[in-house]
Amino acid sequence: MQLAAVTGLEAEARIAREAGLKALASGGRAARTIACAEALLRDGAEALISFGIAGALAPQLTTGALLLPRVVVDESGERYGVDEVLRTRVAAKLARAGFHLADGDLLGASEVAASVHSKAALFRLTSAVAVDLESHLVARAAMRAGKPFLVLRAVADAAGHAVPRAAVNGLDAQGEPAIGRVVLSVLRRPGQIPQLIRLAGNTRRALFALRSALEASPI
Repeated sequence: MQLAAVTGLEAEARIAREAGLKALASGGRAARTIACAEALLRDGAEALISFGIAGALAPQLTTGALLLPRVVVDESGERYGVDEVLRTRVAAKLARAGFHLADGDLLGASEVAASVHSKAALFRLTSAVAVDLESHLVARAAMRAGKPFLVLRAVADAAGHAVPRAAVNGLDAQGEPAIGRVVLSVLRRPGQIPQLIRLAGNTRRALFALRSALEASPI
C-alpha cells in the first residue's frame, strides 16, 4: 500500500521521506493541509498518514511519547476512526521494536493550544490526550476520497508547558521556521526566550522519537 504523509513542519516531512514515504508539509495552515492531502491522493497515495509532533493535553504524557490514536475528534465533536487494519499492523511492528504507544483520542484543532489553561480546558471538554492542527483535515480528505488514514505523532510540548507566542505563528507556508516573525516577537517580549529554548529542545526530542520509530519499524 502506497502511504503518503501530511505534516505541519518541513522537518517532519523530511523524516517521512527518509523512511521512503511521499510527504508534504502544510505549515500548519488549514487550507494548505487540505491541498497537500488532496495532492498526495491525486499523485497515487492509497492511504494518508498525519505525521509529526503534537501537544499533550493529558497530564501523564511526556515529551517524546508516541501517539497512535484510534480516533481523531474535531472541535465540533465529529469523530473520525483511523483504519484499524493499518493501525493494528503499525502498532504490532512498533510494539515488537519496544515502543510504548498511547492510543487515546487526538483532537484536531483550528489553532494552537498555547496556554496551560487552554490545554487543561480542552482535556476536560474532549478527553483527547493530545492536539494538533492537521489530523482532522487529513481524516476528512481521506474519507472524502474513500481512502484509509492513520495518525502517528509524538508529543513535543507537555500539558504543563505553555507554547510561547513567538512559536504560535512561527512557520511559513512551507513548514519552515519564519525567522523574521520569531525574532520580532522575541524583541517585543524577550521573556519568551526560556520557553522558546525549552520548546526547541522538546521538539527535537519529539522528532527524534518519530525518526527512531520509522527506522525501527518502517510503515
